[in-house]
Amino acid sequence: MRETKHARRLLELAESPEADWAQVLPAARFLDEQAANRMLQAVDLWHAQQMSGSFSARSSDRDDMAAWVHEVKTPLTAMKLLIDADRSSPAVRRLESEWLRVHLLVDRRLYMSRLPSLEADCVMERTELRRLAAREVRDLAAWCVEKNIAVEFAGEDAEVRTDLKWCRFVLRQLLTNAVKYSPDGGLITLNIVSLPNGAAALTVRDEGPGIAPHDLPRIFDKGFTGGNGRLQNAATGLGLYLARTVADKIGLALEVRSKPDAGTSASLNFPAANPLQTLRGETAPKETIPSETDLSETVPGETVPSERPPLRGQPESG
Repeated sequence: MRETKHARRLLELAESPEADWAQVLPAARFLDEQAANRMLQAVDLWHAQQMSGSFSARSSDRDDMAAWVHEVKTPLTAMKLLIDADRSSPAVRRLESEWLRVHLLVDRRLYMSRLPSLEADCVMERTELRRLAAREVRDLAAWCVEKNIAVEFAGEDAEVRTDLKWCRFVLRQLLTNAVKYSPDGGLITLNIVSLPNGAAALTVRDEGPGIAPHDLPRIFDKGFTGGNGRLQNAATGLGLYLARTVADKIGLALEVRSKPDAGTSASLNFPAANPLQTLRGETAPKETIPSETDLSETVPGETVPSERPPLRGQPESG
């Protein structure tokens, strides 16, 4: 009976292990039970040491990557200054679009290195969706001009409470995908919907090739590129994965709807009360992004001014 009791207790721990299972092993009365307990405790110690070493290695890799990204940003900033100094040259304007692609890749890698500590870097603020989105569109203007893509706003503006930096990162991934897969001379529409209960939604709609039905369930999987990504040989399978991961962490809902040859719509839904804000019990004062001259006049139906991409069929200006 004593031998059976020890074995039964081990089986119970195996079926539903506790966090400190190595500390609650059943008392050993015989030599074989003592040997089993010592072996299990040794395995637990070895596993803890392996996990500690693996965590230290990953932490070191993240620090090295963050340092590398910061070093790369220095020459990128210098290149941007040189580009801004001679925008009249067509060659320089073409170079700017390539610079933008490199900048976006480096910037995304930096955010990936910060992702594990997102909760510690999250600050809830109030902002207007139109102004927040307009800043991201302006940053992608060079790429839009290269492809002669027009960007339009629709719907009414809405005020939301979110983390500005991480929300802009999510929106940047959606806009990057929209520009990447839009045809030359296409149109990207940003539609803002404000609901009576205080919730809001921002939808990015493009006129690209769309997503096949069998690919839709997997678009948020890490590394999944889909049929369009393989055809263009430009997809990394990280954009939507990172967008969904960050959106979940800051209390937003991301949905994607698409049909083949009918474009893609990605909706970012803002709840009336952000769960992250409620969890923290924050009641921060109202804050908005500082007003900028080239953004203050944006109204529904207009493209974003200041370095804005041309309307469909409109030639690029000098």
